[in-house]
Amino acid sequence: MTVKYFQKGFNYSQDGPGNRLVYHLHGCNMKCPWCSNPEGMKLDKEYPAFPVTNVSVEEMLAEIISCKPMFFDGGGVTLTGGEVSLQLEAVLSLLKALKKENINTAIETNAMHPSLPLLFPYLDHLIMDVKSAQADKLLSVTGGVLDPIIKNLSAAVEAKLDILVHVPLIGGFNDDEEATDELLKVLSPFKDDIKIEFLAYHEYGKDKWKQCGLVYAMENANISTECYKQTVNKFKAAGFNAVRT
Repeated sequence: MTVKYFQKGFNYSQDGPGNRLVYHLHGCNMKCPWCSNPEGMKLDKEYPAFPVTNVSVEEMLAEIISCKPMFFDGGGVTLTGGEVSLQLEAVLSLLKALKKENINTAIETNAMHPSLPLLFPYLDHLIMDVKSAQADKLLSVTGGVLDPIIKNLSAAVEAKLDILVHVPLIGGFNDDEEATDELLKVLSPFKDDIKIEFLAYHEYGKDKWKQCGLVYAMENANISTECYKQTVNKFKAAGFNAVRT
């Protein structure tokens, strides 16, 4: 059983607590036009500028174990993407092995895969996106389906995971009052059980799109500081634990 990833490295506190070894797994089941890692979007497509590594679960586990001294301040391993659930069987095998080694585990996911809860018993932290609560817009712009995302969030709450919900704030997509109010309504049943973090749009992946020979279609998507603050404050006023990592 193998794992395909296109990037790895250590990061402190932004992909879960402490110092973490982060693997970006290859392939995604969404098509977000603002994606920062377009080189990892298609599971069956590789780009010369961004080579993909294919290793066995055993090889990856051995590498992680060798890095144990670096997992300070509550650190460990984070699997992100792309989308980790596209390699669900291998990820499940790896997470089970990591827990046997008492290594802290986290994943970052769009939470759309119906079998995602299979991973929950082997996770310490779940970081999941809710890009929009407007189902039609989510589907048309990103290819995402809202219903399984919310079902998986509910299952994660029931499993008592440490949950951080990421919401990318994208101009022209989810920055208006209607989008904010719908998101507030959909997430309110979970507000006592999650942390929420809003991420302002950026163009960090723009050059990568060009390197991949892809068209970066985003225009005028920046979020004003005022819009960002208003959104965060609205959720705080509603009783959410809004954080910045």
